[in-house]
Amino acid sequence: MRFLFPIYHPLFSSPSSLSSPSFFSISRSLLGPFLSSFSPSFLMAPPAAMEAQEAASRNAFANDVSAASHISRVTVVGSGNWGSVAAKLIASNTLKLASFHDEVRMWVFEETLPIGEKLTDVINRTNENVKYLPGIKLGKNVIADPDLDNAVRDANMLVFVTPHQFMEGICKRLVGKIKEGVEAISLIKGMEVKMEGPCMISNLISELLGVNCCVLMGANIANEIAVEKFSEATVGYKANREIAEKWVQLFSTPYFMVTPVQDVEGVELCGTLKNVVALAAGFVDGLEMGNNTKAAIMRIGLREMRAFSKLLFSSVKDSTFFESCGVADVITTCLGGRNRKVAEAFAKNGGKRSFDELEAEMLQGQKLQGVSTAREVYEVLSHRGWLELFPLFATVHEICIGRLPPSAIVEYSEHKPNFALVEGSAQYY
Repeated sequence: MRFLFPIYHPLFSSPSSLSSPSFFSISRSLLGPFLSSFSPSFLMAPPAAMEAQEAASRNAFANDVSAASHISRVTVVGSGNWGSVAAKLIASNTLKLASFHDEVRMWVFEETLPIGEKLTDVINRTNENVKYLPGIKLGKNVIADPDLDNAVRDANMLVFVTPHQFMEGICKRLVGKIKEGVEAISLIKGMEVKMEGPCMISNLISELLGVNCCVLMGANIANEIAVEKFSEATVGYKANREIAEKWVQLFSTPYFMVTPVQDVEGVELCGTLKNVVALAAGFVDGLEMGNNTKAAIMRIGLREMRAFSKLLFSSVKDSTFFESCGVADVITTCLGGRNRKVAEAFAKNGGKRSFDELEAEMLQGQKLQGVSTAREVYEVLSHRGWLELFPLFATVHEICIGRLPPSAIVEYSEHKPNFALVEGSAQYY
């Protein structure tokens, strides 16, 4: 660019010359018509005003950058029945809340459908998970992604909702692939049993990925929430109430009420152990033992859930069992969950058809959690010498593996457990 006069002309040698009358008279004579395109107020503004204007512009820009950097991006890791419903809930809120980016990524374990198309392509074309949540629109801002690394790359809020037996492998794949400062939440029911003892899924996520992890559990049959029938859930958190409230904000809708509770272990164990109780309820239904028997099984199951949780983690609160994640989840899972449904079929067949066979036939690709959880709980009980303390839990596992017939679900009560075997455990009953 050529200037009408040298840029280092003496006219510009000092700040005072910029405000002198001679500067403007000379510049007007030299620049002539070019000045008509500029605001006179800008030309006549003293240096202090110009600096103030520039500072205001810089501050506004910085504020815009800061606001943009604080907008949260959400990825749902999992796309089954419950994962798809979670994505629907979240997507409805990210469109309304200024603190969240509109788009919600959902990682999909890629499958080829009978029609020959990839599941991911069909979800993105129809806005519907035709395999695991048919007939329900997820929201146009839900983007299905078969590439796990790509799905989580830009996210600073991760929602984990996959079968618990796959979580260790998924977390190991994500090491070094997620952003710094990511917050996580687990909707997964189950636990890992290692040589050193049981490991909750939220702890597994925290340890492998180095992130804070809350949990969301509750009386949540996914298909009912998908059609917007009213239900509740509980967010369990360790210490940071502000983060818990952000998760509450992200999930809450007029038909899905979420409450935060500072008891992550208690909330997560409720969501995990209730599936074992649901198997027991299914055996009762399959043998047509009636509602009285089923109610007794649910009560005994809740009692064992509470005792087991408090023996594993002394911090677990009694009040947690009165939240949605506790007694409410036991009730709804024992009345209508997939674990109850398959256990009923198992009992009707006299235990002659395996759970794997029934799962494949009845759940269309969804996974049972109760059978594997019952095995994991049994391993803990056996290792710690607690089998006599938890006759319902122990009996459920032994029925599942064929060691006992389904009718044994009510016969165990002949052997009254000695709760005093574990110091202090009697107070939990």
